[in-house]
Amino acid sequence: MYNEVGMKFLSLFTKAPQHQRFNYTPRYYDPKKEEMQEREQRIRKEVEREKGVAGSTNEIGDYRSRITGAIHAARRRSKTQAAPSAVLLRFGVLLFLVVFLMAYLTWGKPVIYSLFLFIPVYFYMKFRQRSA
Repeated sequence: MYNEVGMKFLSLFTKAPQHQRFNYTPRYYDPKKEEMQEREQRIRKEVEREKGVAGSTNEIGDYRSRITGAIHAARRRSKTQAAPSAVLLRFGVLLFLVVFLMAYLTWGKPVIYSLFLFIPVYFYMKFRQRSA
């Protein structure tokens, strides 16, 4: 028993075991380079087909590579921004919530009652005028 306690005490002054390490080398992906290589291969196949060197080619593979290239090009061209109307709608909803919260904190429950009273009446009047 003394030996176990003595060993634990001595282990406080020695090096602690370190974590297991691994060697990771990241791979880099260059979409421009890959697209250029695919384009070169496609052009080489077309040139060989025109010369008559390639007897039977895989037409489905050619279409797939063209579709893949078109999808990548469209993805680069597309903008991820939302439509202006969606941005305005979000801003309006956020503004309404902030004003409602401030009014509730200032005046309390009567704001909630007036909200459920005036908003339906407003929409009723608005849509009634359009149909008439």
